[in-house]
Amino acid sequence: MELEQKKLKIAFVHPDLGIGGAERLIVDAGMALKNSGHEVTMYTSHHDKTHCFKETLDDLTVNVQGDFLPQSIFGYGHIICAILRGLYLSLYLLFNKRNEYDIIIADQLATYIPILKFTKSKILFYCHFPDMKLASRNSTIKKLYRIPFDLLEEYSTKMADKILVNSQFTRSIFKETFTKIDIIPEVLYPSINTKEYEKDIDESDKSLDLLKSDKITLLSINRFEKKKNLGLNIKTFKELKEKCSEDEFKNIRLVIAGGYDLLNSENVEYHKELEEIAKANNFTYQTIWPNSMKKNEIKKDANIIFLLSFSENQRTYLLKHSNCLLYTPTNEHFGIVPVEAMYSGLPVIAINSGGPKESVVPGKTGFLCPSDEKELAEASYAILYPEKSTSTKYQINVADMPTYAKEYVFNKFGFDQFKKTLNSILYEMYQHQKEEIQTKTEKKEL
Repeated sequence: MELEQKKLKIAFVHPDLGIGGAERLIVDAGMALKNSGHEVTMYTSHHDKTHCFKETLDDLTVNVQGDFLPQSIFGYGHIICAILRGLYLSLYLLFNKRNEYDIIIADQLATYIPILKFTKSKILFYCHFPDMKLASRNSTIKKLYRIPFDLLEEYSTKMADKILVNSQFTRSIFKETFTKIDIIPEVLYPSINTKEYEKDIDESDKSLDLLKSDKITLLSINRFEKKKNLGLNIKTFKELKEKCSEDEFKNIRLVIAGGYDLLNSENVEYHKELEEIAKANNFTYQTIWPNSMKKNEIKKDANIIFLLSFSENQRTYLLKHSNCLLYTPTNEHFGIVPVEAMYSGLPVIAINSGGPKESVVPGKTGFLCPSDEKELAEASYAILYPEKSTSTKYQINVADMPTYAKEYVFNKFGFDQFKKTLNSILYEMYQHQKEEIQTKTEKKEL
Protein backbone atom coordinates (compact mmCIF):
# COMPACT_ATOMS: atom_id res chain seq x y z
CA MET A 1 0.00 0.00 0.00
CA GLU A 2 1.29 3.42 -0.92
CA LEU A 3 2.20 5.62 2.06
CA GLU A 4 -0.28 8.29 0.92
CA GLN A 5 -3.07 5.68 1.11
CA LYS A 6 -2.19 4.54 4.61
CA LYS A 7 -4.96 5.34 7.06
CA LEU A 8 -3.47 6.65 10.28
CA LYS A 9 -4.80 6.52 13.82
CA ILE A 10 -4.62 10.05 15.19
CA ALA A 11 -5.39 11.55 18.61
CA PHE A 12 -5.86 15.22 19.41
CA VAL A 13 -5.16 16.47 22.93
CA HIS A 14 -6.72 19.86 23.73
CA PRO A 15 -7.54 21.44 27.12
CA ASP A 16 -11.09 22.69 26.50
CA LEU A 17 -13.17 22.01 23.40
CA GLY A 18 -15.20 25.20 23.70
CA ILE A 19 -15.70 27.97 21.16
CA GLY A 20 -12.67 30.00 20.09
CA GLY A 21 -10.03 30.38 17.38
CA ALA A 22 -7.81 27.61 18.75
CA GLU A 23 -10.77 25.27 19.06
CA ARG A 24 -11.94 26.12 15.55
CA LEU A 25 -8.54 25.19 14.15
CA ILE A 26 -8.38 21.91 16.07
CA VAL A 27 -11.90 20.94 15.02
CA ASP A 28 -11.09 21.79 11.39
CA ALA A 29 -7.91 19.72 11.59
CA GLY A 30 -9.88 16.81 13.03
CA MET A 31 -12.47 17.06 10.26
CA ALA A 32 -9.79 17.38 7.57
CA LEU A 33 -8.10 14.18 8.75
CA LYS A 34 -11.36 12.30 9.23
CA ASN A 35 -12.46 13.28 5.72
CA SER A 36 -9.12 11.93 4.47
CA GLY A 37 -10.03 8.52 5.86
CA HIS A 38 -7.97 8.56 9.06
CA GLU A 39 -9.31 7.41 12.43
CA VAL A 40 -9.55 10.47 14.68
CA THR A 41 -10.29 10.83 18.40
CA MET A 42 -10.36 14.08 20.40
CA TYR A 43 -9.17 13.98 24.01
CA THR A 44 -9.99 16.92 26.25
CA SER A 45 -10.40 17.91 29.89
CA HIS A 46 -13.66 19.78 29.25
CA HIS A 47 -16.42 19.62 26.65
CA ASP A 48 -19.61 21.55 27.36
CA LYS A 49 -22.16 20.26 24.86
CA THR A 50 -24.07 23.54 25.05
CA HIS A 51 -20.95 25.62 24.32
CA CYS A 52 -18.99 23.90 21.55
CA PHE A 53 -18.67 23.54 17.80
CA LYS A 54 -21.32 21.37 16.19
CA GLU A 55 -18.77 18.98 14.68
CA THR A 56 -17.70 17.84 18.16
CA LEU A 57 -21.26 16.64 18.72
CA ASP A 58 -22.12 15.19 15.32
CA ASP A 59 -18.92 14.15 13.55
CA LEU A 60 -15.93 13.72 15.86
CA THR A 61 -15.34 11.22 18.66
CA VAL A 62 -14.67 13.16 21.87
CA ASN A 63 -13.23 11.54 25.01
CA VAL A 64 -13.36 13.70 28.19
CA GLN A 65 -10.95 12.91 31.03
CA GLY A 66 -10.17 14.87 34.21
CA ASP A 67 -13.04 17.35 34.21
CA PHE A 68 -13.52 16.70 37.93
CA LEU A 69 -10.26 18.58 38.57
CA PRO A 70 -10.66 22.34 39.24
CA GLN A 71 -9.87 24.98 36.61
CA SER A 72 -8.75 27.38 39.35
CA ILE A 73 -8.60 27.63 43.12
CA PHE A 74 -10.79 30.52 44.24
CA GLY A 75 -9.96 32.31 40.99
CA TYR A 76 -6.20 31.72 41.32
CA GLY A 77 -3.65 29.19 40.09
CA HIS A 78 -5.11 28.74 36.60
CA ILE A 79 -1.78 27.56 35.17
CA ILE A 80 -1.23 25.01 37.97
CA CYS A 81 -4.73 23.63 37.51
CA ALA A 82 -4.29 23.51 33.73
CA ILE A 83 -1.07 21.53 34.15
CA LEU A 84 -2.71 19.12 36.61
CA ARG A 85 -5.65 18.56 34.27
CA GLY A 86 -3.20 18.06 31.41
CA LEU A 87 -1.17 15.66 33.50
CA TYR A 88 -4.26 13.55 34.18
CA LEU A 89 -5.21 13.52 30.51
CA SER A 90 -1.68 12.60 29.43
CA LEU A 91 -1.43 9.79 31.97
CA TYR A 92 -4.78 8.44 30.81
CA LEU A 93 -3.41 8.17 27.27
CA LEU A 94 -0.13 6.69 28.47
CA PHE A 95 -1.71 3.91 30.54
CA ASN A 96 -4.77 3.19 28.39
CA LYS A 97 -3.79 4.09 24.81
CA ARG A 98 -0.01 3.71 24.81
CA ASN A 99 0.17 1.73 21.57
CA GLU A 100 -3.05 3.03 20.04
CA TYR A 101 -2.05 5.98 17.85
CA ASP A 102 0.43 6.67 15.08
CA ILE A 103 0.44 10.41 15.80
CA ILE A 104 -0.76 12.55 18.70
CA ILE A 105 -1.46 16.22 17.98
CA ALA A 106 -1.29 18.49 21.03
CA ASP A 107 -1.85 22.22 21.21
CA GLN A 108 -2.03 25.08 23.73
CA LEU A 109 -0.40 23.07 26.57
CA ALA A 110 3.11 21.85 25.77
CA THR A 111 3.30 20.22 29.21
CA TYR A 112 1.42 17.22 27.76
CA ILE A 113 4.44 16.33 25.67
CA PRO A 114 6.98 14.81 28.16
CA ILE A 115 4.45 12.16 29.20
CA LEU A 116 3.09 11.58 25.71
CA LYS A 117 6.66 10.89 24.55
CA PHE A 118 6.45 7.60 26.49
CA THR A 119 3.73 6.39 24.12
CA LYS A 120 4.57 4.81 20.79
CA SER A 121 3.24 7.84 18.93
CA LYS A 122 4.97 10.68 17.14
CA ILE A 123 4.09 14.00 18.78
CA LEU A 124 3.10 17.07 16.79
CA PHE A 125 2.69 20.32 18.73
CA TYR A 126 0.70 23.20 17.27
CA CYS A 127 1.77 26.44 18.89
CA HIS A 128 -0.96 29.08 18.65
CA PHE A 129 1.29 31.43 20.68
CA PRO A 130 3.89 30.94 23.46
CA ASP A 131 2.03 30.87 26.77
CA MET A 132 4.83 32.75 28.53
CA LYS A 133 4.07 35.70 26.24
CA LEU A 134 0.42 35.66 27.23
CA ALA A 135 0.84 35.54 30.99
CA SER A 136 0.70 38.80 32.95
CA ARG A 137 3.78 39.77 35.00
CA ASN A 138 2.73 43.03 36.63
CA SER A 139 4.43 42.34 39.96
CA THR A 140 7.67 40.82 41.25
CA ILE A 141 5.76 37.94 42.81
CA LYS A 142 4.09 37.11 39.49
CA LYS A 143 7.43 37.28 37.69
CA LEU A 144 8.95 34.83 40.18
CA TYR A 145 5.81 32.66 40.09
CA ARG A 146 6.08 32.28 36.32
CA ILE A 147 9.76 31.24 36.20
CA PRO A 148 9.26 27.47 36.68
CA PHE A 149 6.29 27.40 34.29
CA ASP A 150 8.24 29.26 31.61
CA LEU A 151 11.13 26.81 31.92
CA LEU A 152 8.71 23.87 31.81
CA GLU A 153 7.01 25.25 28.70
CA GLU A 154 10.27 25.60 26.79
CA TYR A 155 11.54 22.19 27.91
CA SER A 156 8.24 20.50 26.99
CA THR A 157 7.90 22.24 23.63
CA LYS A 158 11.43 21.19 22.69
CA MET A 159 10.47 17.52 23.09
CA ALA A 160 7.90 17.57 20.27
CA ASP A 161 8.81 15.66 17.11
CA LYS A 162 7.31 18.41 14.97
CA ILE A 163 6.18 21.98 15.71
CA LEU A 164 3.69 24.01 13.72
CA VAL A 165 2.61 27.62 14.17
CA ASN A 166 -0.37 29.57 12.83
CA SER A 167 1.43 32.48 11.12
CA GLN A 168 4.76 34.01 10.19
CA PHE A 169 4.18 36.45 13.03
CA THR A 170 3.84 33.65 15.59
CA ARG A 171 6.95 31.95 14.19
CA SER A 172 8.96 35.14 14.74
CA ILE A 173 7.69 35.36 18.34
CA PHE A 174 8.41 31.65 18.84
CA LYS A 175 12.04 32.03 17.77
CA GLU A 176 12.42 35.16 19.90
CA THR A 177 10.89 33.44 22.95
CA PHE A 178 12.31 29.91 22.87
CA THR A 179 16.00 30.63 22.41
CA LYS A 180 17.02 27.08 23.42
CA ILE A 181 14.88 25.37 20.78
CA ASP A 182 16.71 24.71 17.52
CA ILE A 183 13.61 23.53 15.64
CA ILE A 184 12.23 26.12 13.22
CA PRO A 185 8.45 25.65 13.20
CA GLU A 186 6.54 25.29 9.95
CA VAL A 187 3.62 27.63 9.28
CA LEU A 188 0.24 25.98 8.81
CA TYR A 189 -2.36 28.70 8.41
CA PRO A 190 -5.77 27.98 9.92
CA SER A 191 -8.42 27.37 7.31
CA ILE A 192 -12.11 27.82 6.90
CA ASN A 193 -14.38 25.13 5.55
CA THR A 194 -15.72 27.25 2.71
CA LYS A 195 -18.76 24.98 2.25
CA GLU A 196 -20.00 26.07 5.67
CA TYR A 197 -20.16 29.66 4.45
CA GLU A 198 -22.16 28.72 1.37
CA LYS A 199 -25.08 27.44 3.42
CA ASP A 200 -28.45 29.09 3.14
CA ILE A 201 -29.77 30.98 6.14
CA ASP A 202 -32.56 29.23 8.02
CA GLU A 203 -35.08 32.07 7.96
CA SER A 204 -37.46 30.14 10.22
CA ASP A 205 -34.96 30.47 13.07
CA LYS A 206 -36.66 32.73 15.65
CA SER A 207 -33.30 33.81 17.09
CA LEU A 208 -32.70 35.80 13.90
CA ASP A 209 -35.64 38.06 14.74
CA LEU A 210 -33.42 39.65 17.39
CA LEU A 211 -30.76 40.50 14.78
CA LYS A 212 -32.77 41.47 11.72
CA SER A 213 -32.56 45.14 10.87
CA ASP A 214 -32.58 47.46 7.86
CA LYS A 215 -29.69 49.41 9.36
CA ILE A 216 -26.12 49.39 8.06
CA THR A 217 -24.22 47.00 10.33
CA LEU A 218 -20.67 47.42 11.59
CA LEU A 219 -19.76 43.97 12.94
CA SER A 220 -17.24 42.77 15.53
CA ILE A 221 -16.72 39.05 16.24
CA ASN A 222 -14.41 38.11 19.12
CA ARG A 223 -14.52 36.50 22.53
CA PHE A 224 -15.45 38.80 25.40
CA GLU A 225 -11.87 39.11 26.64
CA LYS A 226 -9.87 42.26 27.41
CA LYS A 227 -7.01 41.29 25.10
CA LYS A 228 -9.47 41.48 22.18
CA ASN A 229 -9.79 45.23 22.86
CA LEU A 230 -13.54 45.30 22.18
CA GLY A 231 -13.87 48.69 23.84
CA LEU A 232 -12.08 50.15 20.82
CA ASN A 233 -15.14 49.21 18.74
CA ILE A 234 -17.31 51.51 20.84
CA LYS A 235 -14.74 54.32 20.78
CA THR A 236 -14.56 53.96 16.99
CA PHE A 237 -18.35 54.03 16.83
CA LYS A 238 -18.33 57.30 18.76
CA GLU A 239 -15.79 58.81 16.33
CA LEU A 240 -17.85 57.53 13.42
CA LYS A 241 -20.83 59.40 14.85
CA GLU A 242 -18.80 62.62 14.67
CA LYS A 243 -17.99 61.98 10.99
CA CYS A 244 -21.56 61.15 9.99
CA SER A 245 -24.53 63.42 9.52
CA GLU A 246 -27.41 62.83 11.90
CA ASP A 247 -29.38 60.95 9.23
CA GLU A 248 -26.36 58.83 8.28
CA PHE A 249 -25.65 57.77 11.85
CA LYS A 250 -29.29 56.94 12.58
CA ASN A 251 -28.95 54.26 9.93
CA ILE A 252 -25.89 52.53 11.47
CA ARG A 253 -25.61 50.01 14.28
CA LEU A 254 -22.67 48.23 15.90
CA VAL A 255 -23.00 44.50 16.64
CA ILE A 256 -20.41 43.04 19.02
CA ALA A 257 -20.75 39.26 18.91
CA GLY A 258 -18.52 36.68 20.52
CA GLY A 259 -17.86 33.74 22.75
CA TYR A 260 -19.27 34.12 26.25
CA ASP A 261 -19.32 31.68 29.15
CA LEU A 262 -21.06 32.43 32.46
CA LEU A 263 -18.42 30.32 34.21
CA ASN A 264 -15.66 32.54 32.84
CA SER A 265 -15.32 35.51 35.18
CA GLU A 266 -13.44 37.57 32.59
CA ASN A 267 -16.28 37.15 30.07
CA VAL A 268 -18.84 38.25 32.63
CA GLU A 269 -16.87 41.23 33.95
CA TYR A 270 -15.76 42.46 30.52
CA HIS A 271 -19.27 42.37 29.11
CA LYS A 272 -20.45 44.53 32.03
CA GLU A 273 -17.54 46.91 31.40
CA LEU A 274 -18.49 47.24 27.73
CA GLU A 275 -22.07 48.02 28.69
CA GLU A 276 -20.77 50.78 30.95
CA ILE A 277 -18.62 52.20 28.12
CA ALA A 278 -21.68 52.23 25.84
CA LYS A 279 -23.75 53.94 28.53
CA ALA A 280 -21.02 56.52 29.23
CA ASN A 281 -21.02 57.47 25.53
CA ASN A 282 -24.81 57.87 25.51
CA PHE A 283 -25.45 54.92 23.22
CA THR A 284 -28.57 52.82 23.57
CA TYR A 285 -27.67 49.15 23.71
CA GLN A 286 -29.17 45.70 23.99
CA THR A 287 -27.61 42.47 25.19
CA ILE A 288 -28.85 39.31 23.48
CA TRP A 289 -28.34 36.31 25.72
CA PRO A 290 -28.26 32.65 24.70
CA ASN A 291 -31.73 31.18 25.22
CA SER A 292 -30.33 28.91 27.92
CA MET A 293 -29.43 31.96 30.05
CA LYS A 294 -32.17 34.56 29.66
CA LYS A 295 -35.25 35.38 27.63
CA ASN A 296 -34.69 38.17 25.12
CA GLU A 297 -36.95 40.90 23.85
CA ILE A 298 -36.70 42.55 20.44
CA LYS A 299 -35.34 46.10 20.67
CA LYS A 300 -35.01 47.69 17.24
CA ASP A 301 -33.69 51.14 18.22
CA ALA A 302 -30.43 50.05 19.92
CA ASN A 303 -27.21 51.67 18.63
CA ILE A 304 -25.14 48.75 19.93
CA ILE A 305 -26.01 45.05 20.13
CA PHE A 306 -24.02 42.70 22.37
CA LEU A 307 -24.57 39.13 21.15
CA LEU A 308 -23.27 36.75 23.82
CA SER A 309 -22.24 33.65 21.88
CA PHE A 310 -24.10 32.76 18.70
CA SER A 311 -25.35 29.85 16.67
CA GLU A 312 -23.95 28.97 13.25
CA ASN A 313 -27.14 30.30 11.69
CA GLN A 314 -26.75 33.62 13.52
CA ARG A 315 -23.10 33.81 12.42
CA THR A 316 -24.06 33.12 8.81
CA TYR A 317 -26.77 35.77 8.97
CA LEU A 318 -24.41 38.42 10.40
CA LEU A 319 -21.66 37.70 7.90
CA LYS A 320 -24.10 37.93 4.99
CA HIS A 321 -26.06 40.95 6.19
CA SER A 322 -23.36 43.18 7.66
CA ASN A 323 -21.45 45.86 5.78
CA CYS A 324 -18.02 45.84 7.42
CA LEU A 325 -16.03 43.82 9.96
CA LEU A 326 -14.09 45.75 12.59
CA TYR A 327 -11.30 43.62 14.08
CA THR A 328 -9.61 45.31 17.04
CA PRO A 329 -7.06 42.95 18.69
CA THR A 330 -3.43 44.11 18.54
CA ASN A 331 -0.72 41.55 17.70
CA GLU A 332 -3.35 38.87 17.12
CA HIS A 333 -1.57 35.55 16.57
CA PHE A 334 -3.49 34.86 13.37
CA GLY A 335 -7.17 35.74 13.57
CA ILE A 336 -9.57 33.50 11.67
CA VAL A 337 -12.50 35.96 11.81
CA PRO A 338 -11.13 38.31 9.11
CA VAL A 339 -10.73 35.29 6.81
CA GLU A 340 -14.32 34.20 7.46
CA ALA A 341 -15.53 37.73 6.81
CA MET A 342 -13.58 38.15 3.57
CA TYR A 343 -14.89 34.87 2.17
CA SER A 344 -18.41 36.07 3.03
CA GLY A 345 -17.84 39.23 0.99
CA LEU A 346 -17.37 41.50 3.98
CA PRO A 347 -14.64 44.19 3.88
CA VAL A 348 -12.33 43.97 6.91
CA ILE A 349 -10.79 46.77 8.96
CA ALA A 350 -8.09 45.31 11.22
CA ILE A 351 -5.23 46.59 13.34
CA ASN A 352 -1.96 46.75 11.40
CA SER A 353 -0.10 44.12 13.40
CA GLY A 354 0.16 40.37 13.88
CA GLY A 355 -1.71 37.82 11.80
CA PRO A 356 -4.08 40.19 9.94
CA LYS A 357 -1.03 41.58 8.12
CA GLU A 358 -0.79 38.14 6.49
CA SER A 359 -4.47 37.80 5.64
CA VAL A 360 -5.96 41.23 4.83
CA VAL A 361 -4.97 42.75 1.48
CA PRO A 362 -5.09 46.57 1.95
CA GLY A 363 -7.24 48.33 -0.60
CA LYS A 364 -8.58 45.03 -1.98
CA THR A 365 -10.13 43.11 0.91
CA GLY A 366 -10.17 45.91 3.47
CA PHE A 367 -7.77 48.12 5.42
CA LEU A 368 -5.02 47.79 8.02
CA CYS A 369 -5.07 50.69 10.49
CA PRO A 370 -3.24 51.89 13.60
CA SER A 371 -4.96 51.07 16.88
CA ASP A 372 -6.60 54.48 16.92
CA GLU A 373 -10.34 55.18 16.94
CA LYS A 374 -10.07 58.20 14.62
CA GLU A 375 -8.23 56.18 11.96
CA LEU A 376 -10.63 53.26 12.34
CA ALA A 377 -13.61 55.60 12.05
CA GLU A 378 -12.20 57.16 8.87
CA ALA A 379 -11.70 53.71 7.34
CA SER A 380 -15.19 52.63 8.46
CA TYR A 381 -16.82 55.67 6.86
CA ALA A 382 -14.92 54.99 3.62
CA ILE A 383 -16.47 51.51 3.48
CA LEU A 384 -19.96 52.32 4.77
CA TYR A 385 -20.35 55.49 2.66
CA PRO A 386 -17.79 55.14 -0.18
CA GLU A 387 -19.60 57.64 -2.41
CA LYS A 388 -19.39 60.32 0.30
CA SER A 389 -15.93 59.61 1.71
CA THR A 390 -13.21 62.15 0.96
CA SER A 391 -10.42 60.02 2.45
CA THR A 392 -7.31 59.71 0.31
CA LYS A 393 -5.78 57.11 2.64
CA TYR A 394 -8.67 54.63 2.67
CA GLN A 395 -10.05 53.82 -0.76
CA ILE A 396 -11.64 50.56 -1.87
CA ASN A 397 -14.01 49.37 -4.57
CA VAL A 398 -16.68 47.86 -2.34
CA ALA A 399 -18.56 46.44 -5.32
CA ASP A 400 -15.60 44.43 -6.67
CA MET A 401 -14.23 43.38 -3.28
CA PRO A 402 -16.43 40.26 -2.64
CA THR A 403 -15.42 38.44 -5.84
CA TYR A 404 -11.70 39.10 -5.34
CA ALA A 405 -11.77 38.26 -1.61
CA LYS A 406 -13.64 34.99 -2.07
CA GLU A 407 -11.15 33.66 -4.63
CA TYR A 408 -8.20 34.92 -2.58
CA VAL A 409 -9.39 33.19 0.62
CA PHE A 410 -10.26 29.95 -1.20
CA ASN A 411 -6.74 29.68 -2.66
CA LYS A 412 -4.80 30.69 0.45
CA PHE A 413 -6.94 29.61 3.41
CA GLY A 414 -9.35 27.08 1.91
CA PHE A 415 -10.11 23.79 3.62
CA ASP A 416 -8.80 21.64 0.75
CA GLN A 417 -5.40 23.34 0.83
CA PHE A 418 -5.27 23.00 4.62
CA LYS A 419 -6.18 19.30 4.41
CA LYS A 420 -3.55 18.61 1.75
CA THR A 421 -0.77 20.36 3.71
CA LEU A 422 -1.67 18.73 7.03
CA ASN A 423 -1.79 15.25 5.48
CA SER A 424 1.61 15.80 3.91
CA ILE A 425 3.10 16.78 7.28
CA LEU A 426 1.61 13.76 9.07
CA TYR A 427 2.72 11.28 6.41
CA GLU A 428 6.23 12.69 6.65
CA MET A 429 6.16 12.16 10.43
CA TYR A 430 4.80 8.63 10.01
CA GLN A 431 7.53 7.79 7.50
CA HIS A 432 10.20 8.96 9.97
CA GLN A 433 8.60 6.80 12.64
CA LYS A 434 8.76 3.71 10.40
CA GLU A 435 12.38 4.41 9.53
CA GLU A 436 13.30 4.78 13.21
CA ILE A 437 11.63 1.45 14.05
CA GLN A 438 13.42 -0.25 11.18
CA THR A 439 16.80 1.17 12.29
CA LYS A 440 16.24 -0.03 15.87
CA THR A 441 15.27 -3.50 14.60
CA GLU A 442 18.39 -3.74 12.44
CA LYS A 443 20.60 -2.72 15.37
CA LYS A 444 19.06 -5.42 17.57
CA GLU A 445 19.67 -8.06 14.90
CA LEU A 446 23.33 -7.05 14.72
